[in-house]
Amino acid sequence: MTATSGSTYFRKGFGLKNEIQGELSADYDSELVAQLKAGDRTLKVGDLEIRLAHEFGFCYGVDRAIDYAYETRKKFPDRRIFLVGEIIHNPGVNYRLEAMGVTILSPDLAEDDGPLADLTSEDVVLIPAFGVTTTWMARLEELGCVRVDTTCGSVLNVWKRVERHARDGYTSVIHGKHEHEETRATASRALAEGGHYLVVRNMDETDLVIDHLAGRMSAADLLERFAFAVSPGFEPERDLAAIGLANQTTMLSSESLAIAERLRQAVLELRGQEAVEQRFRAFDTICSATQDRQDAVVELLAGGVDLALVIGGYNSSNTCNLARMCRESVPTYHLASRQCLRDDGSLEHLPAATKTPVVAESWLPDGQLVIGLTAGASTPDSEIGAVIQALLQLRGLPAPTLS
Repeated sequence: MTATSGSTYFRKGFGLKNEIQGELSADYDSELVAQLKAGDRTLKVGDLEIRLAHEFGFCYGVDRAIDYAYETRKKFPDRRIFLVGEIIHNPGVNYRLEAMGVTILSPDLAEDDGPLADLTSEDVVLIPAFGVTTTWMARLEELGCVRVDTTCGSVLNVWKRVERHARDGYTSVIHGKHEHEETRATASRALAEGGHYLVVRNMDETDLVIDHLAGRMSAADLLERFAFAVSPGFEPERDLAAIGLANQTTMLSSESLAIAERLRQAVLELRGQEAVEQRFRAFDTICSATQDRQDAVVELLAGGVDLALVIGGYNSSNTCNLARMCRESVPTYHLASRQCLRDDGSLEHLPAATKTPVVAESWLPDGQLVIGLTAGASTPDSEIGAVIQALLQLRGLPAPTLS
């Protein structure tokens, strides 16, 4: 749906891109990164070599979401503007929006519609790139708020899949994090026309589902294990009779494909070929930008690096997966921003499979060093450029001369 005369719903911005371009460039561009992109993506200064992945940083969907947020502020300078949760998982971007007067609401709706209690039809509400649940959308429409929808097109494609699963009587098994905003929004679409969903985070959880299908785990035990990751009223025997796979778009692609194949093979072995053909569906709904960044990490590591830095929000799923890939080959540090590189030489970073960052004291080796650098799809070039400059300072090396 796009804007029409008198509409309160907008999905294509307001045609103000030229008016906000200078502000966007000042906030998010980096001349250093632009020059590296124009060359071979390698910076050599003294005994330090920094190699950028071929694809990294902002994707089209993130660019679009930020553009629309800035356009919205320009379009409605005197109105209250709210954002449901974070527009993307980057602390710097969300901080800038707050500095522009955008109020960030909790995406959690309580029985009393907590975050909605103060909204009126005069208010403007930004819907983030992850989308929001059907409950949020219905209540915003009911209130008559101006809605500016920045939901990524890749996410919309997943919604179409799970809605089709529901119409055809398939339960959506979603590879994702059940607490993630995108997965919650997708799961709400899987409830269309009486549909159901179950969210698996990884292969271990997938194997639990297979254990139930094979009779090795009771329905009660399965429901206890997935208490927060299944649709209301979920009945395993009934709702796992026909399965349709879907993904949170920012998950690790190889894992999503492996999960789909593991489930397909289980259905084949337990129920036969006819069941695979008639009661099993699998589509790869990882977004192309996520896949491109993961492929670029494989290429970067193959070129030989001593350690890897991955830049992006700690709650960014696609960034965490890039770090996960790098850790399989070299020492890897996932940092949220340039501020993580401290003047005393220490580094704040997020270790594997944790939610709390730690500080590493002696992490940057002396001597000849090749650092592979990549960034999640919600990380701006300005942040990447700042990290590169900070690395040079830590090694006592001069800043590169920009042409």
